[in-house]
Amino acid sequence: MFVKLTNGKPSNFPYTLGDLRRDNPGTSFPKTFSAALLESFNVYSVKESTAPVIDSKTHRVTQWVELINGEWTQVWQVQPLPEQRAADNVRAERNSRLADCDWTQFVDSPLDTDAKLAWQAYREILRVLPQQAGFPWDVQWPLTPGAN
Repeated sequence: MFVKLTNGKPSNFPYTLGDLRRDNPGTSFPKTFSAALLESFNVYSVKESTAPVIDSKTHRVTQWVELINGEWTQVWQVQPLPEQRAADNVRAERNSRLADCDWTQFVDSPLDTDAKLAWQAYREILRVLPQQAGFPWDVQWPLTPGAN
């Protein structure tokens, strides 16, 4: 992974060797790239870091680079989505989970009475999910009946 600098500042990240070739169509590059060759094109290696784990329904993550201890390093920024968008995303997930278990409530469902009641309780918790404290950022999803 690389970064392209313009006037000493990151201008293109992530940057690839394919990008370098496309940006310099008249240049014949060797099979392997030395750090000195890359630097002559203002391209520098980037130390990779692990992306944070997020809930994509409520947050987004972006990446950039920073010069840390003389080394270009990949950094991550986690940002909450706008509240209405996050709420819409969580409701869409809730609706999908409800639709996935509609079959449990049909008259001809193969479930016994206890299992049917467990699914009814699960579905009711899903329906009132938007009323939870912390919605949409901190949602406690119910366990699927039969899951441990």
